Formats: sequence, C-alpha cells, structure tokens
Amino acid sequence: MKVFLLSIGLVFMVQSNFGQHRKIAVDTVITTQHKVTINGVVIPYTAQTGMQPVWDENGKPMASLYYTYYTRDNIKDRASRPLLISYNGGPGSASVWMHLAYTGPRVLKIDAEGYPVQPYGVKENPFSVLDETDIVYVNPVNTGYSRTIPETGEEVNRKKFFGINADIKYLAEWLNTFVTRNNRWLSPKYIIGESYGGTRVMGLSLALQNQQWMYLNGVIMVSPADYKVLREGGPVSDALNLPYYTAAAWHHKALAPALQNKDLEEILPEAEAYTLNSLIPALSKGGFINAAEKDEVAEKMAYYSGLAKNDILGQNLVVPNSYFWKHLLKDKSGFTLGRLDSRYLGIDRQSEGMQPDYSAELTSWLHSFTPAINYYLQEELNFKTDVKYNMFGPVQPWDNSEDTTRDDLRQAMAQNPYLNVLIQSGYYDGATTYFNAKYTMWQVDPSGQMKDRFEFKGYRSGHMMYLRYEDLKKSNDDLRSFIKRTQANGKSAKY
Repeated sequence: MKVFLLSIGLVFMVQSNFGQHRKIAVDTVITTQHKVTINGVVIPYTAQTGMQPVWDENGKPMASLYYTYYTRDNIKDRASRPLLISYNGGPGSASVWMHLAYTGPRVLKIDAEGYPVQPYGVKENPFSVLDETDIVYVNPVNTGYSRTIPETGEEVNRKKFFGINADIKYLAEWLNTFVTRNNRWLSPKYIIGESYGGTRVMGLSLALQNQQWMYLNGVIMVSPADYKVLREGGPVSDALNLPYYTAAAWHHKALAPALQNKDLEEILPEAEAYTLNSLIPALSKGGFINAAEKDEVAEKMAYYSGLAKNDILGQNLVVPNSYFWKHLLKDKSGFTLGRLDSRYLGIDRQSEGMQPDYSAELTSWLHSFTPAINYYLQEELNFKTDVKYNMFGPVQPWDNSEDTTRDDLRQAMAQNPYLNVLIQSGYYDGATTYFNAKYTMWQVDPSGQMKDRFEFKGYRSGHMMYLRYEDLKKSNDDLRSFIKRTQANGKSAKY
C-alpha cells in the first residue's frame, strides 16, 4: 500500500478535558492505493480521505467536513464514469454505516445475518459498487471528524448547520467545491442517503440543481425517513405500520398458520391491501367508530400483527411501534424486538410496559462498527488524529420547520428528465418502515406522470438491510443495475 499526504496549512483545535488541544487540519488530503476483488474481478483503486472546508459568505472556513473518496484506477474516461455521493442520517449520524457495510470496498467482519463477531475488523466487500461508480462518503458537521470552527470571540452560529434547510444549503455548497476540486462536473452524479439521509437527499436534489446548477441522474433513498408521515401522526401514519408488523411477526413465527405457512412476500400484499382499503378508513373514524366495526378491525389487526386482540382493543386500535416491540413475544419467549431491525432481540427488566428498555439492534451494531471504523481510518487509510470519531454527534436542537423536501424532489424530477429515484427498504425495519417508504414514493408526484421513474426494492432484513450477507449482494446488485440503467448514454434530456 502506497501512502501520500497533502496538507494545506489551516488547522482548528478541539479542546480536551485536560487543558490540551487535539489538532486537526481544516484542509487536508491523505491518499492511499489499494485493490479489491468485486464479483471475481480485481479492482485497483485510490482512496483519498481528509478534511474540506465549509466556506462562509466572506470566503472564510466556518466548518470542515471529513470525507472519504474512492476512485477506480486505470479509467481512461473519468468524465463518463458515475460519481455516487453518500450520506447517512440521524440527523447527527456519521457516514460510517453505508461506508463500512454497504457500498464501500471494505466491510465489517460480521456473521452472515449481521451480528458482531470478535475479533472486530474489516474485510473485502465482494459486492461493492466501486466497479461501476466512484464513491464519496460525506460526514456532516459534528459527525465523524467533521467539526464547526468558532469565529474569534463568538460562539458558532448553530442555525447555519443544524436544521433541515440549513443542512441542505451548506452541504450543497460543500459538494460544489468537492466536485470542482476533483474535476467531476462532467460525470453522471447520484446521491444516496439512509434514514434521515432520505429527507436530506430529497432536498439536495433541488438545491444542487437550482442553487449550484448541478444536475443529477439519480436519487437513492435507503430506509428513508419521511417526516411528513413520521411526525404528523394521524390515521394514515398509524395504519401504515401494520404491514411491517406482519413482516416482523412472520420472521418470529408469531402469525396464525394461514399466514405463517406462506412465504413473506406472498402475504405482504394482503396486509398492504387491508391497510389501504380498510384500516385507514376505520382509524379515520376515531372514537366514533361503532363497536361492531371496532371489534372486527381489532380481529383483523391481530391476525396480521401477531398481537393479542385484547391488546389492540386496549390501545383503541392505534398500536405504537414501541408497544409492538415490547409485546409481540412477551408471552412466547419474553424477548423484546429491535427498533431498527426487529430480527434482533433484547431482554427487559420487566415484561409489562409501553416500550423496550433499549434498542437491541443499535447496541449490537455499535459493537462492531465503532472499533472497525476507528481501526480502518487510522491504520488502513492512514488518517491519524486524536480527535474523536463521532458515531453520533451533537446536532440538537434540530430545526425541522419548513420541510418541503418531498416536493423539492418532485420539482427536481420535473425540471430534469434524467433524474430517477430508487428506494431500498428492509421489511423488518420498525423505525422507517418499508410501507412508509412506499407511501412516500406514491406521494411525491400527484400527477402520476413520473411514476415510471421510481423503483422500490425490499429486502428480508432491517434498516441496514445490507448487514445480512444475502442482502448485501442483492442490494448492491440492485444499486449497480439502477446506476447502469439511468445513465444518459447520449439520449437528450427532454420530454
């Protein structure tokens, strides 16, 4: 492995608890050379990792973002090679999850279902999309090694970074600089965001287009969080959870035999149809639903969820996800279910209650991700620093007001005939459920004229569907196919 270092002489400091300073360059690049075997082919590639400033209105750095940029070597025509720009979510999450478990050239050492295995570490990703596209992983402010830079004598203006619209604005500006520095203006471009990153990339699609004049070929949303559904609540939001309950209960063999004895993807359309055609209208009646219909709905919800009918009646038909995680296996094994991936099990102090004591899946993931990313960046990519890598960073309070991101995506697609959308979701994700993702997709374009430019893919895993080895291959293959299919190949951008 060859290592090269370019450092530009700007430094900012993070105060430690002992009166010392941890220093990190505001503008620096470290370059290393590697190889990876993808689908049986040896791919030589270059990794660049470092810090790039976020500039204020006066051309001074107000923050610096940590990124990792992979380019396949021996490419004669870089202009025609796609660039995939990757974000995670949170808000406040580092871009570690998809980087070190999904699309990147190295992935965690975990078992075939995604559970941690000691000793921790990384290995080759045999399915990475690096064979098809170059990739940059971006860490928003206060995540990873990214940090704000205090102005002299003043506190950081948090409103410039920590909110839906502020986040989109500065990240679009930062990306303009990155694309210019790396001469990628001619390349087909794709942005991918997981969880809150779904909201982020919906907004970025229009911000890049209308503020930076940067047009995209694709937007990919992985387990997207659409806050038009999640935060507003109401009958639609409450009802959309039911197909996820069906999936999770099926996984744990908690359904009635008529459903349990069928394949998962055979029964989900049935649960979806009941949700759209019967449950949403019933929940819309609220407390005015008549007793006979309420009883009938509770019976059906029990059938599709694996919960007891009396429990559903006790919740007046509105069953929070947290209640489902706590109660599905209460009388069977006593375990609770994971939030982001309901295949994972937890143990609570007591069996009664409205929610589990902790997120079983997240504690499992932090087992393997945290040591792996710290080892990988410092030892394999040679980025040396005492600054702490923030798996989750301090970004609160977060301004969620004036969220127009869903319509931003619609407008960007309308203006740009090249722009296509891929949504990927795990059936066992109980935080941003797969049926919520489908609902988001249906709501983006009321005209229906662009529906052929949307694609949905589901997987038999959770929020990070790529942790399961079978789905690591399938999801990367789906992503690779999407990128190949949506390149212009000389076709004019017109209706």
